[in-house]
Amino acid sequence: MRIEIDQDKCCAAGQCVLAADDLFDQRDEDGVVVLLEATPPEAALDRAREAAALCPAAAIDVHV
Repeated sequence: MRIEIDQDKCCAAGQCVLAADDLFDQRDEDGVVVLLEATPPEAALDRAREAAALCPAAAIDVHV
């Protein structure tokens, strides 16, 4: 699995962090998403997909 984020699309809603705080964080200065692990283990797939689905800006892509 590989996760990609588009920081330019991010609206800093923080839904990704609520869904998967082991995969995502937010920058302190503006709340924009920060990817903590681009190639997490398969066990994180459901959380990554949930975070992508919850993102109001569609800034997260999960590739399997």
